[in-house]
Amino acid sequence: MKLSMPLIYAGNPRESADQVAGLEKAGLDTIWVAEPYGFDSPTLMGYLAAKTETVEIGAGILNVYSRTPGALLQTAAGLDNVSGGRAVIGLGASGPQVIEGFHGLPYDKPLGRTREIIDLLRRGLRREALVSDGIYKIPLPEGQGLGLGKPLKLLNRPERADVPLWVAALGNKNVEMTAEVADGWLPFLFNPEKAKDVWGDALAAGRAKRSADLKPLEISAGGMVAIGEDVKGMLDFMRPMYALYVGGMGARGKNFYNELACQYGYEQEAKEIQDLYLGGNKRDAEAKVPLEWLEAGNLVGPASYVKERIAAFQEAGVTSLQVSPASDDPAATVAQVKEWVS
Repeated sequence: MKLSMPLIYAGNPRESADQVAGLEKAGLDTIWVAEPYGFDSPTLMGYLAAKTETVEIGAGILNVYSRTPGALLQTAAGLDNVSGGRAVIGLGASGPQVIEGFHGLPYDKPLGRTREIIDLLRRGLRREALVSDGIYKIPLPEGQGLGLGKPLKLLNRPERADVPLWVAALGNKNVEMTAEVADGWLPFLFNPEKAKDVWGDALAAGRAKRSADLKPLEISAGGMVAIGEDVKGMLDFMRPMYALYVGGMGARGKNFYNELACQYGYEQEAKEIQDLYLGGNKRDAEAKVPLEWLEAGNLVGPASYVKERIAAFQEAGVTSLQVSPASDDPAATVAQVKEWVS
């Protein structure tokens, strides 16, 4: 397996980004840069490209609503150039709260948009003219705008014509589409023991339709890493994030992460977490997050146990283990885990 890591920052991202060069030397293969409604990820990715030499720099993720396909193409080609061919473009639909609340755009046709954008990006990176008559109308047809649009291809020659395109997906239809057309899949709050029951059929259906021109689907998932004899209490530090997503990242009846918890078999807990979280009782909501889920989705315990968890993720099909070191020396933790996954 490869070893990857989300860029975690609070306030000033430069402080975290400046540590990536050390993590790269320790064996980190990929750094993922998010942008839900904070700093944009392409700016930080370009900054990281100048600070590093070998690590892949992934957008985790760019939503498919707030940038046009042409803008996403420019971003993918530009980042791949400044990084010397190390860019990975993670795409996703995000959620209604962000798309409608922060960007002011209707949250419609997420699967169709993602599929079309992947096709447009692949063609655009081959320097074919950007043309679409689906959800996206490129160029604008006669009768819209000034009527002066014409098919255009990317002005510059891309570093690579096959920049990896990943998709963040949770729902079965979205996961099936991802397994069919994307280079990689970014699940979230991943439970390796229950992944096959939740997504096995969708992955199999998508792979059955996958083009022979594409390499096997990559999967990146993981969690916090804490190695030691008395570190189980560290799992409590993950409770706020799980409770935020299951309880507060969306409204009642429209929360993808709450639905995922139910699919994992935590229906009662999911309802209680959401009720408490939306009622302002965040601490009580955090206490309801099942310990079983925290233990399965993270790598916390003695070295022998962490190795068992790595094997579980690998058995579930994960090709890039995501780690968030909970230690005074993250680079040393990365180096230690790197030995176990190599």
